[in-house]
Amino acid sequence: MARLNLYYLVTRGCRLSRNKFSLMHIFCFFAAEITLFDGYIVVYKFVHDLHFFVTAGDDENELILASVLHGFSDSVGLLLRGDVEKRTALENLDLILLCIDEIVDGGIILETDANTIAGKVATNAVDGSVPFSEQTISQALATAREHLARSLLK
Repeated sequence: MARLNLYYLVTRGCRLSRNKFSLMHIFCFFAAEITLFDGYIVVYKFVHDLHFFVTAGDDENELILASVLHGFSDSVGLLLRGDVEKRTALENLDLILLCIDEIVDGGIILETDANTIAGKVATNAVDGSVPFSEQTISQALATAREHLARSLLK
């Protein structure tokens, strides 16, 4: 089975210099790009002011990683109603994290279809019968999202 690591840009020693990052930003506005960096396959896509990255070991299939990235970015676009920007993403960070949870579990790819992912996340977000233990987690995520949004948007 394919193992997948979903990270931000700077993780576990994979640090890109500003020059490389600028070059990547120039060449890929719409389609996902695939590159090999420090022994990791990096599939990335830029949408407005958001950067989506999927990384995995160099022995993984690039096309599967690209389908994961497309499924994730498309499901985020569906959930945010096409308004995929930094501010909207921060306001709906809980939905984006639920998307990641629906796509990957412990490094195992579960789903790549954007409509299915968005549907599952939307039903989880609307469902009012959430157990008490999960309500405290969602409240903690909401508080963390508010603090992160305030610090990044200042």
